[in-house]
Amino acid sequence: LSSVVEITRITDPEIHRVDQREVLRLREQILTLVRLDHLSRLRSIDTQPVRKKHFVIVIGAAEKRFGLVVDSLVGEEELVIKALPGEIVSSDLVSGASILGDGTVVLILNVPAVLSRLSRATPLGAIA
Repeated sequence: LSSVVEITRITDPEIHRVDQREVLRLREQILTLVRLDHLSRLRSIDTQPVRKKHFVIVIGAAEKRFGLVVDSLVGEEELVIKALPGEIVSSDLVSGASILGDGTVVLILNVPAVLSRLSRATPLGAIA
């Protein structure tokens, strides 16, 4: 089971590179940072100039933690999540979808799949 541990805002100087991966020192721990566009090999659709500040969602899954770098935060809402058939979503990084009150469809991140892909991309044990 995975969960959001905390959400924080950081600046570019707080992001460091170690062994070709981005990390953040947060509360005296080194946290691996994940950018979904890099992990999924998708291009970001963000057309804004390079950001100086970032939101990081700290995700805890089992014994592992990582920081998910996101473009923006919209809010917090309880959702009913529906699984999607493989024909609709071709990525293992998506576990389902939900419809917001305004009719917007949102995809639900498959955190164990993100951890699995991250573990393959970095040395085992490198995820804080």
